[in-house]
Amino acid sequence: MSQAIQRTAAGKREIDPSNLRRAFLYSADSTPQDGVTAATTALTRRQFVCTSMQAAAGLALASLATDKCFGSGKLLPPVALFTKVCQELKLDFEQSAQVAAESGLDGIDCPVRAGGEILPEEASEKVPRYAEALRRHGLRMLLLTTGIQDVSSPHARDILHAGKCLGIRYYRLGYWSHQPERSPKMLVTEIRSSLKELAGLNKDLGVCGVFQNHSAPRDHSRRNAGCDLAELFDIVKDFDPDQIGVAFDLAHALVEHGDGWHEHFERLQQHIRVVYVKDVQRPSRFVQLGEGDFGRTDLLQLLAKMNYRAPLSLHIEYDWAPKDSRSKETLVKTIKENRRVLGQWLAKVN
Repeated sequence: MSQAIQRTAAGKREIDPSNLRRAFLYSADSTPQDGVTAATTALTRRQFVCTSMQAAAGLALASLATDKCFGSGKLLPPVALFTKVCQELKLDFEQSAQVAAESGLDGIDCPVRAGGEILPEEASEKVPRYAEALRRHGLRMLLLTTGIQDVSSPHARDILHAGKCLGIRYYRLGYWSHQPERSPKMLVTEIRSSLKELAGLNKDLGVCGVFQNHSAPRDHSRRNAGCDLAELFDIVKDFDPDQIGVAFDLAHALVEHGDGWHEHFERLQQHIRVVYVKDVQRPSRFVQLGEGDFGRTDLLQLLAKMNYRAPLSLHIEYDWAPKDSRSKETLVKTIKENRRVLGQWLAKVN
């Protein structure tokens, strides 16, 4: 019998975590290794890889949860780097993993979308490859950012299955934009209809799509649905929040609502599943953490009261260095400083 797959006293097959690496290596080779049973070879390669990766992800998540969550009664969520910033330097998976590790983060929020680090049609192949690069640095892929709007979105099932294999619970949905010829009420109705079947798929897979509130750009060239938090509530209010939830972005809420964000947050609270972290100087200039209005709010205290345990997604959305001096080293320095400030804020809450 395979060293990676053993049987319990009751005869039930289970995966031996100590040999997951060998199992993973086997899955990449079509030639069976010594001692692999017919039952194992009967599995499709995709099933076997997914089973192995789910077990590995479960062990890593359990360790992370033990270190950061359970029994502490504190706000100590894992922090993920939104790696869109790594695309600016055209870093490969190994280099991006190095950046996140050297910056003191727990993992990444990976863009799997058109123009992302991973294209939707490449998800089945490249999501596991990226996860393996992260694993070598002691990190995990914690969140996905996608363009998925409904079950018919290109390669939606491939993306969600790839994430599921890694134990990823939350993925960001795509955006819907308001159009002059369509009333806001009509758009909300269309979005809810699109999400209804997707919610069913999420339930089957045990994952959750989260809808980000994203303010309009400075030139007001477009306005995304849900940037108004009252509209976002209308979109998600009747969905099970474990199937369709909210990715709350305080910086965008401050741009859109000013200090009025608080009452909207309270209304949305039971739907919030993920929080994005970046700072803003109002009216709309994104800056390094600690230089804007984020630290003057009580968001982190509210999250502590909610017993928030999902990852925080750290976004670098400002001009972090002059264009001609941007490098992997300066990016690490930038992220470290943002992580240091976030750590100070979390320490005050705890």
